[in-house]
Amino acid sequence: MAVDFAHVLKIDARFSRPCAESRKEAVLPTGTDRVRRKPLARFLALAGFAMALASCQMFTPPDVQESGFQPSSKPVTVDNVAANSKLAEMAKAQHPRILATYGGEYSDPKLERMVAKVVGSLTVVSANPSQTYRITILNSPNVNAFALPGGYLYITRGLLALANDSAELAAVIAHEMGHVTANHGLQRQQLEAEEGFATKVVSDVLGDSPTAKAALIRGKLRLAQFSRNQELEADGIGIKSIGEAGFDPFAAGRFLQSMSAYTDFRSISGATDASLDFLATHPNTPQRIDLAQRHARQFGAPGVGTRDRDAFLAGIDGLLYGDAPEEGYVRGETFLHPGLGVSFSVPDGFIIDNSAAAVTATGPGDIAIRFDGVSIDRNRSLTDYIRSGWVAGLDERSVRQETINGNEAATAHASAEGWQFGIAVIRAGGQVYRLLTAAPSASTSLDAVARSVSGSFRILSAAEKAALKPLHIRVVTVRPGQTMGSLAAQMVGVDRKLDLFRVLNAMSPGAAVSAGDKVKIITDR
Repeated sequence: MAVDFAHVLKIDARFSRPCAESRKEAVLPTGTDRVRRKPLARFLALAGFAMALASCQMFTPPDVQESGFQPSSKPVTVDNVAANSKLAEMAKAQHPRILATYGGEYSDPKLERMVAKVVGSLTVVSANPSQTYRITILNSPNVNAFALPGGYLYITRGLLALANDSAELAAVIAHEMGHVTANHGLQRQQLEAEEGFATKVVSDVLGDSPTAKAALIRGKLRLAQFSRNQELEADGIGIKSIGEAGFDPFAAGRFLQSMSAYTDFRSISGATDASLDFLATHPNTPQRIDLAQRHARQFGAPGVGTRDRDAFLAGIDGLLYGDAPEEGYVRGETFLHPGLGVSFSVPDGFIIDNSAAAVTATGPGDIAIRFDGVSIDRNRSLTDYIRSGWVAGLDERSVRQETINGNEAATAHASAEGWQFGIAVIRAGGQVYRLLTAAPSASTSLDAVARSVSGSFRILSAAEKAALKPLHIRVVTVRPGQTMGSLAAQMVGVDRKLDLFRVLNAMSPGAAVSAGDKVKIITDR
C-alpha cells in the first residue's frame, strides 16, 4: 500500500516547510527518469540518504573545453562556457536548481583546498586532461556526488563526513569523471528516447494487454541493466585513474563498504537488500565491492598507493554535520527549530528526517508524519482553514477547535486511497504549523500517534533556543586508555553513538582504537 501526502492532502508550493529562507528539496531533475516509486515510497524517500556511487545522478556529458583547473574556493559559474551550446544551456539551467535543492554551496577554504588538491591530481591522469573540472561542495548532509555538463562536479558535505582519507574521496570524484569521459549521459539519454518511443508504440498497438505489459517490463529491465553497466564501467575507469594518480586503488571498495554500513545504520529495519529490487538502476553493493577489489588488484596487493589520511582529516576537521542551523535540529526523537522557536517530538521507534521539503518521520506499522507550515490570515479561524479544501477525504464532523500547550489549534480526520489521516493545525507566533499523520486504513494506532505528536508541540524558551548549537565533525587523537566506547560517549546530538562512531570511522564491531590514532567524533563544540 502507498499514499501520496501531496496528492491526498493537496500540498503545493504554498504549503512548504516553515522557514522562508529554506531550500526546496525534491527529486533532482537529471533528464534520466528513475524507476517510479509508489506514492508513499516517494514520500518516504525524503527520509533516505541518496548514496554516491550507488546512486549518483548523471547528466549529459560535456564537450566544452576550458582553460586551467579552478578550485572550489571560487563560486561555480557557467557564464564562460561556449555560447549557443545545448550542453552549456543545460548546465546553466541545472546549476542554480542543484544549489537550491542541496542548500547552496558550503564554503570552507581549508576544506576546498583539500578537495581541489585531489581533483588536480586526478585531472593530470584523466582520459581527457584538457577537460577542466570544477567542484562545488553542497551544503547537504545527504551522501551524494554527481556531475553536470561542462565538467562541473558536485559533492555533498555529508559524503565528505563519511569518507576517511583522500584516496576514498579521489575514488568518488574519479567515478564521476568516469561518467563524463565515457559519455554515459548522452548514451543514457539516447536509450531513454528509444525506450520512450517503443513504449508509445507498444501502448498504441497493444493497449493494456498482458503482452503490452510484458513488453514494457522488458524495456524497463533493459534500461535498468544499462544503468548498472554504466555504474560498473565508471567504477573501473575511476579505480584506474586513482591508481595511476598514486592513490590507494582499494579505496573505492572501502568507501562502498562504508556507504553500505551507513545505509544500514539509517535504515529503519537495519537490513536492506538492494539486490532484491531487480529494477534498481544500480548494481547491488556486494557486486560492486567485489568488482572494485578486482580492479584494484591490477595495481598490486592491498597497501599499494597512498591514502593521505592526515591531510584529509585536517581538511574535514570542523565540518558541519547533519542539519544546517537555518533548518532546525533533530535531537533523538525531537525536532527543534531555534529560529522559529518551536519543537515537537515523535514516539519511540520513529525516525525523523529533517529534509528541505519538510520535516518527516516514519515509524512502525507504516505510519508516517509530516510537519510543515503555511501563512494564513490572522483573523481566519483554523477550523475554517481545515475546511478550505486542501484536505481530500476530510471528515467534516471530525473538525475540532482546540488548545495545544497554550496555542490555538484545530484537529480533524480524513481518509483516502486506503489511508487514514490525523490532522493538527497550530497557530504560534503568527505562523500556522501543520502536523499530518498517516496510517493504513486498518491501523488502530493512528489516533494515539497523532495525539502524541500534536500534543508535544510547544514554544521553545529563550534559554532552550540559546542552548541549541550546530554539530560538527571533530578529529581527535586517541589517548592511552581510551576505547571506542569512551570516544563515542563524547559525541552529542546523535543517537546510537557507538554504532555511528564505527560507521564514521569505518571500524568493524571487533575493531579497536590505539593511542595516537586519529578518529572522527560529532560534537557541538
